[in-house]
Amino acid sequence: MRLLLGLWLMAVTLLADAHIFVYHRFGDTRYPSTNTSIEILKKQFDYFKKNGYRVVPLKDLVKRVKEGKTIPDNWVVLTIDDGYRSFYENALPLFKEYRYPFTLFIYTGATENGYRDYMSWDQIKDTMGYGEIGLHSHTHPHMVSKSDNYLKEDFEKGLKLIQNRLGIKVAYFAYPYGEYDQRVKKIAENFGFEAIFNQNLGAVSNESDLLDLDRIALTGDPNLKQKLRVNFLKANWIEPQKWPKNSIIGRVHMTVFDHSAKKGWLYLTGYGWKRIELRNGELDTFLNLPLKNRRSRLILKLEKDRISTKIVVKP
Repeated sequence: MRLLLGLWLMAVTLLADAHIFVYHRFGDTRYPSTNTSIEILKKQFDYFKKNGYRVVPLKDLVKRVKEGKTIPDNWVVLTIDDGYRSFYENALPLFKEYRYPFTLFIYTGATENGYRDYMSWDQIKDTMGYGEIGLHSHTHPHMVSKSDNYLKEDFEKGLKLIQNRLGIKVAYFAYPYGEYDQRVKKIAENFGFEAIFNQNLGAVSNESDLLDLDRIALTGDPNLKQKLRVNFLKANWIEPQKWPKNSIIGRVHMTVFDHSAKKGWLYLTGYGWKRIELRNGELDTFLNLPLKNRRSRLILKLEKDRISTKIVVKP
């Protein structure tokens, strides 16, 4: 009986995947939508520690995915976007105390121009002994709305500044606002990043796309336990691929690589969840709903909290 129980517990554990979390500001109550208090951050760190989670450097996770090796279910990666001064002043001491590695995605234009709320190059250099550095763009634009030439110049300026100011060549890029489409993704890929990151709900497995890795936002006081239950769902989104011209989501067509899945839930920003059916691993339905937000997400959830997300952004 004990052996059977042990095997069952092991099977349940193996259902989980690694998780990448993203933060922005820390201890800065002026911006509640992107802020995490230091009290909440400490509570999250304690939860990782007490429940057997291992906070690992991003490079370790990327290496596992690249090699197609099994990813330990208790791995967590922590990332910080923008390079706000509140990270350096308020949160970095706690990261040091817990010895938790991180990746800091830099909005290079803000640092280069000395914007008040952002870290200086010297402060960023100081963090490099504890975490990795990635690019978060030079001008922090809504990329879907920008021309190809604008985007290429933005990447070039950001990468050059990091090379000149920090003496490193970055391997990672995270989309500003988590916004992108296939055109933007293709331009980003041309700069040779090892990994590219969004802000979609989802987990990471050895079958994940290194150039489209999901990160879950941890702002405010989220249900951390619930977010850690999210599992990877291998899926192919066929339609929609971008913001529809009439701003109405019509057909939703996708395939999943689990042909045994019969039922699930489909979410659309502004409308909530809808029960759906799949046939032979295929979802093909019509919503015919006007989009309410210029940045909207479609999420498919199957049993065991397996999730795949598609974002559509108005140009």
